[in-house]
Amino acid sequence: MELPIDHFRLLGVSPTTDAQSVLRTLEHRLNRAPDDGFTSETLQAREALLRDSADLLTDTARRQVYEAELTAHAGTGHPVHGLKIPSSRELGGLLLLLEAGQPLECFDLACRRLQPPQAPTLGSGRETDLSRLAALACLAASREQKDHRLYEAAAHTLRSGLQLLQRVGQHPHLRQAISEELQRLRPFRVLDLLSRNLAAIEERSEGLALLEELVRDRGGLEGDADPTLSPEDFQAFFKQIRDHLTVQEQIDLFSRWASDSPAADFVASTALTASGFAQRKPERIAEAQQRLESSGLEGLQPLLACLHLLLGQVEAAQRAFQVGADPALLRWAENQSSDPLGQLCAWCSEWLARDVLPHYRDLEAEADLEAYFADRDVQAYIERLAPPVLSPPFDSPGLDPFSNPFTAAQGSAESGPFRPPLEPEAPGGDDFDDELDWQESWMPHWPPQWRLPSLNWPSWRPPGGRRGLITAAAVAAGVLGLGLVALLRPRPPATPIVVQPVAGEAPPGQSAEKPAGQQAGQPASSTPTAPQSTAPQSTASQPTPSQPAAAPLRSAEPSEAEIKALLERWLAAKAAVLAGKEAGQPLDSLARPAQIERLEQERRDDAARNETQAITTAVEGLTITEQGPNRIAAEATIRYSDQRRGPDGNPLGQASQLELRNRYVFGRDGDVWRLAGFGPTR
Repeated sequence: MELPIDHFRLLGVSPTTDAQSVLRTLEHRLNRAPDDGFTSETLQAREALLRDSADLLTDTARRQVYEAELTAHAGTGHPVHGLKIPSSRELGGLLLLLEAGQPLECFDLACRRLQPPQAPTLGSGRETDLSRLAALACLAASREQKDHRLYEAAAHTLRSGLQLLQRVGQHPHLRQAISEELQRLRPFRVLDLLSRNLAAIEERSEGLALLEELVRDRGGLEGDADPTLSPEDFQAFFKQIRDHLTVQEQIDLFSRWASDSPAADFVASTALTASGFAQRKPERIAEAQQRLESSGLEGLQPLLACLHLLLGQVEAAQRAFQVGADPALLRWAENQSSDPLGQLCAWCSEWLARDVLPHYRDLEAEADLEAYFADRDVQAYIERLAPPVLSPPFDSPGLDPFSNPFTAAQGSAESGPFRPPLEPEAPGGDDFDDELDWQESWMPHWPPQWRLPSLNWPSWRPPGGRRGLITAAAVAAGVLGLGLVALLRPRPPATPIVVQPVAGEAPPGQSAEKPAGQQAGQPASSTPTAPQSTAPQSTASQPTPSQPAAAPLRSAEPSEAEIKALLERWLAAKAAVLAGKEAGQPLDSLARPAQIERLEQERRDDAARNETQAITTAVEGLTITEQGPNRIAAEATIRYSDQRRGPDGNPLGQASQLELRNRYVFGRDGDVWRLAGFGPTR
């Protein structure tokens, strides 16, 4: 065998080392033999080779001849002149090669010696030492390749070493170590493969497959079942990975995970918004809006306000913004413009620039609302829409948009482990800094185990102090001043904004509920209209204060019958409130605060007009489509009738009778199930 090493490196000395130093190094190496379970024959061969090198380097005449040979060989440009050793000392030579910091060469030679016809006898000490050497060299070589960012090469080395050990059937602990190293290498391989040129289709496809495998082994984005990748490391990894993915790859990837991961569903919606805005495809923004509204997540109203605005649904946008925006955000918006539309434009522009458009490999777009609304395709889409529809978003129970959801579940804001860094302040300070001291990220209220703020949830703060505020205000002023107001302004009274109907809910100021997309004042095509009556409709099915209140639903795994009963109680209670009566049972045992607030606001609007609503509902069928420990989604068919009445109890306008098909989401707060949100069935 010829080792690719010279006597100096084998002994571990430099060419300038004198004879006395050579002897001291020899003694040191002999006293520190590796303790890795090698046989005495291998260690004796190692010692003999070290002594031979020391003998040559301490003999002045022989050393001069050897150095002259090395110098002459180096001038040829060929690889390093190697040491030829007898077969009886091969294992010792390989061990010294590994000690000299040449693990890849050691691994290659050991693998060759384990292949026929050089393969040693099965079960012999030589086979044991050779396979142990190969495993140790494999691990050392892969770490060296990893340090040089050769991640795919390192993975190839590890797979080769694992296959070799599996074939010889020895050293299970080393096989385990190689497998774990291969697992730890996986995120680096993903980054390596996905950072390749977009034309490298096979490599990028392999990277995406590895990414899906990694997330699956963790138990999803919110999981932590992978012991080789801590939550902190996974956070840092995902922060980098999104910059290497195209917008379409993110839409496809996160959409596949969305059924099991609310976080993935949210990121998919963000990617859809980015794609729709940059490519002027508002239908994608509409899809993102539908996904967010049907997700049941909390605290999304300011985001939905932006999506409504991008779809030209100004009243819906203003309502969502006013309902969901934190007072601090409202104050900031008021500083941008005195015009409500200008405030919305400023907020939407900042949200797009900070949280939507970055982090896509193939997307370079500015948050230019003027250019977006000036696009002919966008204008045609908005004009084609039926009167803008506001499907009530799944609101949060008063979530502070500038509080950290991780710390909300774990302690104070100061204890939050992932609090994002502040943007640098503009020189000289800012008059608004005290008012807008927003140091926490704005994001939906994820469960405590979800710890990925680096996935670019909304983390909004006006950049650069006053300078950033002026920039955002200038964007809004530009939109308002360039003739786009006509496109965004509310439609004339002939086509009013319609609130999406849901059983038991009538929009403020609307005489009857209409299915999504139905024109105001247009009768339902498939449902007959009830004849006008001068007497109030019976409300026998509605609860009264004399009826006993039903107990909250506390079952760990509610049945369809229990969910149906909860929905019926909520609809009956809403009907009673809108009729100007008492609900008959605590509303907070039936629905989350956001749903109650919407109901109470509708009743206040009716009261201001001296009106009530006579509503009857019947849940004709309900099917649970998704059930987890804290979230249930169900689709229901509801027979609905609505009649608005004046102060004297007489009907106002024509009654409506509809059959609605809605999707309801219920959340478990503590041990009580409550309605979290709803929307039309897709």
